Amino acid sequence: MIDPAWVALSLVERVGSKKLRALVTAFGSAEAALAADKAALLDIPGIGTKTAAAICALDLREAERAIQRWQSNGVRLITLDHPAYPVRLRELDDAPPTLFVRGVWDERAVNGRAVAIVGTRSPSPQAETAAQHIAFTLAARGYSIVSGLARGIDTQAHMGALACSGGYTLAVLGGGVLNIYPPENESHAKAISMYGALVSEQMPYADSKATYLVARNRVITGLCEAVIVIETETDGGAMHAARRALEQGRRLYTLDLPASGNRALIEAGASVVSVNDPSVELEQGNFNAGTQWYRDAGKRSNADS
Repeated sequence: MIDPAWVALSLVERVGSKKLRALVTAFGSAEAALAADKAALLDIPGIGTKTAAAICALDLREAERAIQRWQSNGVRLITLDHPAYPVRLRELDDAPPTLFVRGVWDERAVNGRAVAIVGTRSPSPQAETAAQHIAFTLAARGYSIVSGLARGIDTQAHMGALACSGGYTLAVLGGGVLNIYPPENESHAKAISMYGALVSEQMPYADSKATYLVARNRVITGLCEAVIVIETETDGGAMHAARRALEQGRRLYTLDLPASGNRALIEAGASVVSVNDPSVELEQGNFNAGTQWYRDAGKRSNADS
């Protein structure tokens, strides 16, 4: 049973899982937190004036109607306390309070072996081919393929997984699952929703924006046990995903390509994965988590994907 008060609170800007849990603990339930006055909300650590005002402005009945509309359009809502919520993602301190899902939510595949494949929106032909081949090969070995449905590497990763009979892929979006971005990937999104799932922490009709695209990287990596950066420059958005992988303790890989981001990752200690048989390195790879240079490089990167 979906708690509309929880969903409504989870969609307030700057209210993540930590603050939402704090609100529920303080007031006894999400609905009670929604009914609290501004003064009481301001007593909760981390709740400022703007956030308190946004919570006070919420309309529970409107939230209930919105949930019904989303569900009637094929969107499933999975809250943090629901058994279907991904196990690896739940372990994160900043796990999304609510996931919006469109497509086939296979809990066994979601919680099984999963690898994120990410990279530039403008890949070289070699990287484009590699992304599709690696995704196909890993999907054939039972791995779920996770990416962000961006142009370039992300799209090739999803299509490689879907080309494999029985392949499963998750596309983590920076906007809503009923508002596909980029628009030209609408057909890919439809294919993914038939054999995998579209996932977002944003409300289903939300527009994509830079902050959402950056934030979704923690979800992409959080769903996985390992991350493969196919090709990127040092200022590319895939470096955000690489930094998140490091912070989350995920194994990190890249390809031996001349792109500046690939060279930086290799110098920093990322394992090089083989295009021909990537599953071999996935069982052995490691990342030097003590590399301060890499931490700094990740912080300088922008939202390329």
